[in-house]
Amino acid sequence: MQIGHKIIHYENIDSTQLEMWRRVQQEKIENGTVIVADIQTKGKGTHGRKWFTKEKNNIAFSLYIKVNCEIEKLDGFTIQIAKIIVNIFKKLYNIELQIKEPNDIVYNGKKIGGILTETKLIGNIVKHIVIGIGINTNQEKFDKEINDIATSIKNEFGIEIDSEKVIHEFCREFQEKLIKRIGT
Repeated sequence: MQIGHKIIHYENIDSTQLEMWRRVQQEKIENGTVIVADIQTKGKGTHGRKWFTKEKNNIAFSLYIKVNCEIEKLDGFTIQIAKIIVNIFKKLYNIELQIKEPNDIVYNGKKIGGILTETKLIGNIVKHIVIGIGINTNQEKFDKEINDIATSIKNEFGIEIDSEKVIHEFCREFQEKLIKRIGT
């Protein structure tokens, strides 16, 4: 199985996470598939929160992995994903982002990105993992309710991010660093 061998792109969708689960339920998804969206109208965050993706050129994608592993193998999994993201921005753009455990990417205390890891289990065996990642790369304005707690790469560093390059690098590093851990 190769992470990102199949990438499905939407200009506008309710949520990459919701679309991935719809495809899992319909059994119309290949292991390692990535769904990317330019704009999400109902992006999902943790604890039922929304993830705002209103402008193009931000990063919003979900990754599907079919597995058969004990739930314990996923301890610390989201933190490992966050480390991959932080390392990618350091390597590609020389930007030092931080991790606010368990699933936020921050800069100067403001949220730049988030990770949503969802699973479907039978007993304590994980059968499906869907990982949603949202990163505010080029968003310049935020809704009033999150303006004081959210920011973007563009607002903080004044640079444009190549979203496609970041997603491809994420898939490569995820394959290299995390696939063996979950035994797929």
